[in-house]
Amino acid sequence: MRRRSRAVEALAAVLLLALSAACGSRLPERDFEHDDRSSAPRGSAPLRVGIITSATSPVGGSAFTGPRDGAKAWFDRLNARGGIDGRRVEVLLCDDGGSGVGNNECVHRLVEEDKVVALVATTALDYAGASRVSRARVPDIGGQPIGSAYDTYPHLYGIYGSRAPRNGTPGWDGKLYGGTEVYRYFKREHGARTAAVVSYNQSASAAYARLVERGLRAEGYKVVTEQVDFALPNFRAVAADLKEQGADLVFDAIDSHGNARLCQAMDEVGAHVTAKVTNVQNWTSTVADAYQDAPRCRNALWATGSSRNFDDTGHPAVREFREATKDLKTHSQWQLEGWAAARWFTDAARSCARTGITRACVDAAMNRSQGYTAGGLLLPVEFERRAEPPRTVRTCLSVARWQDGRGWVGQGDMNRTCFDVPQLAYEP
Repeated sequence: MRRRSRAVEALAAVLLLALSAACGSRLPERDFEHDDRSSAPRGSAPLRVGIITSATSPVGGSAFTGPRDGAKAWFDRLNARGGIDGRRVEVLLCDDGGSGVGNNECVHRLVEEDKVVALVATTALDYAGASRVSRARVPDIGGQPIGSAYDTYPHLYGIYGSRAPRNGTPGWDGKLYGGTEVYRYFKREHGARTAAVVSYNQSASAAYARLVERGLRAEGYKVVTEQVDFALPNFRAVAADLKEQGADLVFDAIDSHGNARLCQAMDEVGAHVTAKVTNVQNWTSTVADAYQDAPRCRNALWATGSSRNFDDTGHPAVREFREATKDLKTHSQWQLEGWAAARWFTDAARSCARTGITRACVDAAMNRSQGYTAGGLLLPVEFERRAEPPRTVRTCLSVARWQDGRGWVGQGDMNRTCFDVPQLAYEP
């Protein structure tokens, strides 16, 4: 089963990015592009799909573009090979600027004006138009659950699946649930017993830190809490206390820049840990540069997720992804998940080729896609619509560790790294 706590991780990653963003708002560029690089057979109308991305937003450029780039790479390759049933896929891109107003504008253009058959790999800071997408019965396939939309509305299919009723209210009576499998993994596989959680003295950071602390305590950890001033963080003092407390693991609720500074401070004071655990959004090829001043801490970085490691080129589906994206300057787990989302749409559309590729048919195919893996790139996705929230769930996870010279090295089979763990409630 999929890792439900991926939704709260995605939201937390956005909150942490927002910590380092400039004040004020930015108007959306609303760049609206038609990706017409491949020609369609004469007489074959192209299939239109839309990709909404907060490509420009208050949290900075490129923070959300990974899924878009992965999906575009899939469709470029698909069109070069003849499209779907001889029809080219026309990709319409919309940058919502990270605002609710911009998001509603993107939804209006794509859904109501351009009549796309589906949205794919949506990655929106504020998915304000989600209810309009749902009312129009447009399947939204493989989006990143940055907010609660994919646990709220029918016809929206997040990349990690959902067990929620999706009846217009987030989760169950406004509460979502996440598991403790990451903490169980490090306890069982690496004997970790003491975990530190580092946060800023800022509301979003502190709230996420408290959720991590709850999960750690539920798994029996001794928890060390460290809070630093957002404006003038003293990471060296935190690192010294981590060493004094003998922390095995370090989790954080701070931004990427703060993480790099914390790692540098840990190296300077000799605070050596089993794992400095990060989330899927930071599972990228840029680690060597981002942590260049912290070689020991850098090689203690671990990432967990619900998709196959993008550096696992021994797997044919990953190898295919890497070959198609070889011209990209960097690679990331979010790119791979965007690629998987586009493949998911393609498989659903192909199942409709005989009767007609329509919104309704693609949506019906998505509802039948229980256990979908995108050729082994994803842990089996499920959409259960449970009336009551689960108390425990058997959950699997993908784990990788950074090693200089090798990149992200997978740690075991993600389909067998599984745990029966409690589900803890949180409010989105």
